[in-house]
Amino acid sequence: MKTKTLYSCQKCGYQSPKWLGKCPDCNSWNTLAEETMIRGDKRIDEAGTAAVPVPIGQVSGEAEDRFSCGIPEFDRVLGGGVVAGSLVLIGGDPGIGKSTLMLQATDHLARRRGKVLYISGEESARQTRMRGERLQVGADDLYILAENSLERILAHVRKLDPTVIVVDSIQTVFTATLESAPGTVSQVRESAGKLMMLAKQSGVPVFLVGHVTKDGSIAGPRVLEHMVDTVLYFEGDTGHPFRILRAIKNRYGSTNEIGVFEMGETGLREVLNPSELFLSERPLGVSGSVVAATMEGSRPLLVELQALVTSSSYGVPRRTTIGFDHNRLALLVAVLEKKVGLTMAGQDIFLNVVGGVKLSEPAADLGIVAAVASSHLDRSIAPRTVVIGEVGLAGEVRAVTQPDIRVREAAKLGYTRCILPAGSVKHVRANGVELIGVASVEQTLENLFDTR
Repeated sequence: MKTKTLYSCQKCGYQSPKWLGKCPDCNSWNTLAEETMIRGDKRIDEAGTAAVPVPIGQVSGEAEDRFSCGIPEFDRVLGGGVVAGSLVLIGGDPGIGKSTLMLQATDHLARRRGKVLYISGEESARQTRMRGERLQVGADDLYILAENSLERILAHVRKLDPTVIVVDSIQTVFTATLESAPGTVSQVRESAGKLMMLAKQSGVPVFLVGHVTKDGSIAGPRVLEHMVDTVLYFEGDTGHPFRILRAIKNRYGSTNEIGVFEMGETGLREVLNPSELFLSERPLGVSGSVVAATMEGSRPLLVELQALVTSSSYGVPRRTTIGFDHNRLALLVAVLEKKVGLTMAGQDIFLNVVGGVKLSEPAADLGIVAAVASSHLDRSIAPRTVVIGEVGLAGEVRAVTQPDIRVREAAKLGYTRCILPAGSVKHVRANGVELIGVASVEQTLENLFDTR
């Protein structure tokens, strides 16, 4: 075998034959580390028989084999269940609940599917057992393996023949064919590659738990996200009980679905009606608060938007957002100033999406506008009012997708008034809700504050 020394960026995976202080690819400083690459490891022979080109019309069109992991919210994000032979990467901040979710899921799988192997690279088997007792996990077919060596892991997999494999975490696994330390780019890439071959050849689904860096990306090379079939991110504040599981990439389903969980003493609990939970502590009769109806995949979600507009004590006013794009907020504030005449040039504006939800769809625009105008005018919005709509630069309110589903969700939670785009009214059944179609931001504010 031949060896070759390369310098790999530990952030993006860029490789250079010599050391560089700054990575030319991601512009990060002091991230290139020396790694020894070994050639001639016969990886082609290990891959099995070579594939043969087949006309697309002759490829088998059978649906993929799925099975439930016992947690409906988890199944929703996966696209309807676990696909046989899939490789799933789960990332999130430390302490967010990645290991807790996987331990609870593997307990359900072990009771329904047979042997499940949970590989813990960070904790001993005793520590995992103690956490399992707190989570009330104790299936007889759930096997715990505290191991970091990839070769020994594969040997145990061949001996045990499990139905599901979990690796927690992929950054702690190393292979003896490389001399670099665990967690480096080459080790993570090689280990994930061998596990991917295992999943595809045996049909056993493999879950990889990955660390997240300070900027919110999966630690290690970006190629890891390209290798796997599904990438899931756990979002939420460790000091907040709610957790949101979001699909960033999914070869077997939609990337718009989310799963909502609540962290408790006995682990993660599913939130079957997140809209009701997010609005349970909403203050009534105060300015700057409004309810907006958004869509997360196929699920309608009602969230509270809070805005605070106050005089700035600095030369440059601040625009601070939590759960919403601050550039989008600046755009909407400019529309309010130009098209409605509200003067907010010297005002600090703070915006918060309650519950730790992150909004990205344009249908939340009108809710943002309503919350900011309510706080600026110091006038409250009727408590049983829902606002839906996209706002354009000309101050017009544009139609949104699936308005009927949004209104039905609002009616189910007891809301009696809905302000939505005039172009969407004809596609909505009232369901006991007063529908008010608006064509502009100015017309929206007239209906919000003059007809209370």
